Amino acid sequence: MQIGKGEKAYASTATFFLPALRNAIDSDRVLPMTPGRLTFFSRLTSTLVLWALMLTTVFAGWDIGFFSLLSFMSLRALWEYYRMLEHDGISVFTLTGLICAAALLVGGFVIVRSEGPDNSHDFELLVLVLFLLTIFTRQMFRGTENEPLRAMSYTVFGLFYIPWLFSFLTKIIYLTPRLESGMTTGQYYVLYLVAVTKFSDMGAYVFGSLFGRRPFAPHISPKKTWEGFVGALISSLLCSYWMYALMPERLSAFRFGDLTVLGLLLGFAAVVGDLAESVVKRGAHTKDSSAMLPGIGGTLDLIDSILFTAPLLFFYMRFVLGIG
Repeated sequence: MQIGKGEKAYASTATFFLPALRNAIDSDRVLPMTPGRLTFFSRLTSTLVLWALMLTTVFAGWDIGFFSLLSFMSLRALWEYYRMLEHDGISVFTLTGLICAAALLVGGFVIVRSEGPDNSHDFELLVLVLFLLTIFTRQMFRGTENEPLRAMSYTVFGLFYIPWLFSFLTKIIYLTPRLESGMTTGQYYVLYLVAVTKFSDMGAYVFGSLFGRRPFAPHISPKKTWEGFVGALISSLLCSYWMYALMPERLSAFRFGDLTVLGLLLGFAAVVGDLAESVVKRGAHTKDSSAMLPGIGGTLDLIDSILFTAPLLFFYMRFVLGIG
């Protein structure tokens, strides 16, 4: 019977379907939106939006836009880190840390873009020395009521943990040779890195939710399981092959053996990175770094695993593949 042939047809159809729909809802045969499903769809939405931003900047070849996105995420994550510590009563030099992080990111980008990754080391050391000098100078006029050593240590650790590790994404962009048109090619390796890392996170989440039985590190994160760890490695390995199948010319520096090693290595590092942030959050007695991203948490919750996978890919390409 087709709807639209007359009022009788419409009435008959409504009479048949509405009670069935009502009974399905009343009997819970229509799946309710549980907190777990709501978290999943929120996380999926946030991830898709962020991927859209990244893909737009990658395929547009706009390196300044790509760097701007990475810098915003890095500074936002560092601010969330300092905010977590302050919320737990730990005094840190937030403004000083953010200013030095911005100098590290912007100055490093200018040098790497014009001269290559190898020439950024001296500048990074300069920023670190000036940062330490500034921290000690500020502490001299701050008094000792804020536990000076603790405050300085946590502030300096934040600079290393987030902006310095995250800056390896920028270095990867300029590690590979440019095209004749002057366009960079390293952003495709960054895209590969992010995809493999996030597939590791997704595999750990899905496998852990479906099959998780044996705790992996209960003293750090009770929800992490060995089944999730195995799922992370499988997912990252498959994604490594898949990304090369999609862009063989863009990822021409890799061979099958490299894809296998990197798939497993980056998958493992992603798990460690996620657990590393769990250690930080547990120490600060906080569940999420912020509520900026629905279903995910804060920016630090989003990039925690990349903080460890980015340096590994850079050094693998630099010393194993001999690029740059």
